[in-house]
Amino acid sequence: MAFIGPRLAFAITCLAMNHWVTGNTFRLLENGEEFFPRVFECIAAAQREVVLETFILFDDKVGKGLHAALLQAALRGVQIDMTIDGYGSPDLSPEFIFALTQAGVRVHVFDPGPRLWGWRTNLFRRMHRKIVVVDGQRAFVGGINYSADHLADFGPMAKQDYAVEIEGAIVADIHEFVHRALAAGQHNAATSIAGRLRERFTAQVQTLAQTWRRATPAPAGDAAAMFVTRDNHHHTNDIEHHYRVAIRAARKRVVIANAYFFPGYRLLKEMRRAARRGVDVRLILQGEPDMAIVKTAASMLYHYLLVGGVKIFEYSARPLHGKVALSDDEWSTVGSSNLDPLSLSLNLEANVIIKDSAFNQHLSERLEYLMQHSCRQIAAGDLVESSRWRTVRSFFLFHLLRRYPAWAGWLPAHVPRLRPALSLMSALRPETSTESTTSAGQTPAGADRVSRADPA
Repeated sequence: MAFIGPRLAFAITCLAMNHWVTGNTFRLLENGEEFFPRVFECIAAAQREVVLETFILFDDKVGKGLHAALLQAALRGVQIDMTIDGYGSPDLSPEFIFALTQAGVRVHVFDPGPRLWGWRTNLFRRMHRKIVVVDGQRAFVGGINYSADHLADFGPMAKQDYAVEIEGAIVADIHEFVHRALAAGQHNAATSIAGRLRERFTAQVQTLAQTWRRATPAPAGDAAAMFVTRDNHHHTNDIEHHYRVAIRAARKRVVIANAYFFPGYRLLKEMRRAARRGVDVRLILQGEPDMAIVKTAASMLYHYLLVGGVKIFEYSARPLHGKVALSDDEWSTVGSSNLDPLSLSLNLEANVIIKDSAFNQHLSERLEYLMQHSCRQIAAGDLVESSRWRTVRSFFLFHLLRRYPAWAGWLPAHVPRLRPALSLMSALRPETSTESTTSAGQTPAGADRVSRADPA
C-alpha cells in the first residue's frame, strides 16, 4: 500500500466526497431545544467512538451538559475526539479541559493564537464547522454551537438556528472526513522532523485500523445526499458553487435563510436571474441581528435585489443564526456556512446537501412559518436613501463583491493546526480557575460577549 501523508489523504478524501450518495434519512432539528437533547442522547448511547467539531463551546449550562455526556461516555471506554476553535472557544477553564483529558477525551484546539492586550488575534480562517459523528453510524451537521444562547430561555438574544441528524450511507463520508481532518491538523502542528515522521506513521496506522474495524452504515432511507466542505486549499468555493448550481437550475422557488449575508457578485447575479425568469426567490435575513454591522451590510444589497425581483424578509423575533436553503421540491442544504466573505472565502465550513422531497417540504413549512409569523417583508419603498448615494455606493459595492474572493487571499494564510488543549491552557485562559464561572454557575461575561458578537 502506498504511504500517503495525512495532508494528501485529507485532500483526496475531500475530492471523493463531491458525489451523490443514496440510502439516507434526515431529521431537521430546530434550535437548541431539539438539537442538544438529541446529541447528548446519542453520545450517551455511543458504544465505540464519538468525533465532534465545533466553533464555540462555552462553560455554561449547555457546555456543562456536553461535558457531562462526554465524560460519562469516555469513562465507559468510548473513544472521543473533540475539536474546538481557538478563536471561537477561548475561555474554557483548565478544570473543564483537565476533567475531560483525565477521562481519556482527546481535546484538540484549532489554530490557537496569542492575545494582544487581551484581544484575540487569530480572527481569520477559522474552523467554523459543527459536526458530530457517533459510532460511524449517525451524524449531525448544522450551525448550532454549544452555548446557552441557542436556547429560548437565554432571552431576547437567543438564536434561531438549525441542524440535521443523519443516518445512512453518507455518514461514511462524514466519518472519513473528520478522521482525515484530525490527522491533517495534527500533522501540521508537528514541528520537528522526528515529530512529523512519528505523527505520520501513527496517523497511517490509525487510519488503517479504523478502516479495518469500520462498519459501513446501512442504507437508512431513500434520500440522496452530498457532504460538501470549504477549505483554503483544494475546495475554496465548493459550497458557494452548489448554491449557484441550485439557483441556476430552479424553476419554481428558492428560499434562503442565512444569518450573515454579503455574498459575492456571482451568487447575487444568479438570484436576480432566477427571479427574472419567474422563480419565486426569497431571502430570510436578520432583522434583529446580534451585530449591527450584519444588518447594515446586508441592507446595502437590498435595492439591487429588490429591483431584480428577489423578495426579502427580515426575521425580527430574535437573532437569526441559521444557514439553510431549499430549491424547488427536492434540493435542500443545512450547514455551518454563512453567505459572507468569512464563510465563502476564509473559514473552514461543512454543509450537507439533500435531495429529498419530504425533507424539502418539512424545511419549507418551517421557513414559511417564520415568514408568516416572525418576519417583515421589505419593499423598495421602505428604503430611504438618495438615488445619488445609491449610485455611488452601487459602483463601489459591485467592484468589491466582484473581487472579494481574490482579495480574501491576501489575508493571513496558514495551514490548519490542531494542538492538544491541555498544553494551551495558559493561552486559552490566563485567569485563575475561580473566574471561569460566576458564583451562580452562569456564563462568564467574556464568554457571553463571544457568543453574541462572533459571526458563528
